[in-house]
Amino acid sequence: MREWVIGAAQMGAIQKSESREVVVARMVALLDQAAEQGCDLVVYPELALTTFFPRWYMEDQAEVDTWFEREMPNAATQPLFDRAREHSIAISFGYAELTPEGRHFNTSILTNRQGEIVGKYRKVHLPGHVEYDTERDFQHLEKRYFEPGDLGFETFDNEGSLMGMCICNDRRWPETWRVMGLQGVELVMLGYNTPSINSQNRSEGTEKRLYHSELSVTAGAYQNATWAVAVAKAGVEDGFPLMGGTIIVDPDGFVVARTQGEGDELVTAHCDMDLCQFGKETIFDFARHRRIEHYGRITSQTGVER
Repeated sequence: MREWVIGAAQMGAIQKSESREVVVARMVALLDQAAEQGCDLVVYPELALTTFFPRWYMEDQAEVDTWFEREMPNAATQPLFDRAREHSIAISFGYAELTPEGRHFNTSILTNRQGEIVGKYRKVHLPGHVEYDTERDFQHLEKRYFEPGDLGFETFDNEGSLMGMCICNDRRWPETWRVMGLQGVELVMLGYNTPSINSQNRSEGTEKRLYHSELSVTAGAYQNATWAVAVAKAGVEDGFPLMGGTIIVDPDGFVVARTQGEGDELVTAHCDMDLCQFGKETIFDFARHRRIEHYGRITSQTGVER
């Protein structure tokens, strides 16, 4: 396939008390809407099956593990996979993954239109902190509950189109996009759960946060000549607001679809993967224009060095 009708399936708040089954029913409802609109692929948010649990400080590992999935699909998510296969729609969504070896990752998967998993990504750029922080308005404990992803930024051939994934904070790092761009990526899918307020800087409210999110995605798409779909979980979860701002972006960096609210909402766009080629063959023809002899610092150091 070279043209995909893509649905960005924004989800509203998921309360701490809501079961996986209730959430999956909402995801299935969005999938049914997508089928009515002719979608071939539907992208859901980060941690789509649960509340954003890293805002809660927990010391009991058994309690932490209740938020994680030990296999995918599982009994709770099987109805989503079944419905996707019935509609012949590929899906991508995020969840907390607990591996058989006991490792914890913030993960996204991608299926083909037959409901088979063809790609997996584990979040690399984990934000936040490890211990309880009394200086923050609320906690952001991803570094406590997850380890950095170990799969890198791979791309996956999904029915003739080259697709990649990243998650939330990854979108803010140009290296994320460029590594996939160097593989010729044509579609980057990412989900996020982004607080409407910066816990360390209240003056950075929703408007600025939406701007920075969109800037990161549109720049990444443009600079790598790729389609991008950025999908939010939004609304007020157990008293904590998450911003919306779900968008679909074309390979020139223009937003072609955008959600209007902070609830469950589907927006769609016809995405021709061949539109990536002009950018890849001209201004962002990496083989002709990149000068890697000057880029050594990117992989030789992490923090700032003079």
